Amino acid sequence: MPDLNMWFVAAQLLGLVTIVFEFASYQIKDKPKYFLAQGIGSVFWTAMFICMGIATGMDTMLTIIVAATYSTIRNLVFWRIFAKNTARSKEFGINFLLVMIVIAVAAGIFTVMNVPEQVRWIHIFGLCAALAFVIGQYMPGVHAVRITVVIYAIAVILTQTPLNILYGDFRWNVIGILIELAKISSVVVFYLRFSKQGEEHSVLKFEKPI
Repeated sequence: MPDLNMWFVAAQLLGLVTIVFEFASYQIKDKPKYFLAQGIGSVFWTAMFICMGIATGMDTMLTIIVAATYSTIRNLVFWRIFAKNTARSKEFGINFLLVMIVIAVAAGIFTVMNVPEQVRWIHIFGLCAALAFVIGQYMPGVHAVRITVVIYAIAVILTQTPLNILYGDFRWNVIGILIELAKISSVVVFYLRFSKQGEEHSVLKFEKPI
């Protein structure tokens, strides 16, 4: 079926671009730069899932397409909020976060109830993981976002396997799985770098003359 092949290949190509931005973003400590990289990556991520939905069936991809679109908007707005870094922008950021959580819960429940019953548990897990990630992104520091993204990545991986892809000629979205593995590996690399830098800092501090 050439149409399915065309959309499947398009999804894989869009996914390759997504991997670059996703891996790079979790090496960035600066919040505005992180959100900008995430926002651009989310554009390609959304397009990839749309193509996968056309290739394998929109009913099981709908939840993740909604989540990816939501992610694009959220990341680009948060990029501007953190770039301005004023009292007014911070207040707007909190209000925007609360609104986005409400939208996420409403959209998540709606899409979860419309997926096939046999895969509903995957999407419930994904919704909970997504909410944790949204809150983790906005929290100060570098740890909350990286811990929650690992949980979220595991949830998304499940949606890219035959556990969730029930129809169509393609039973695995390999590039979708690789994107989530890129996030997890980027977090691992970040903490390896973080640990190494911490050790070097400790050695320099210890060797500093009194």
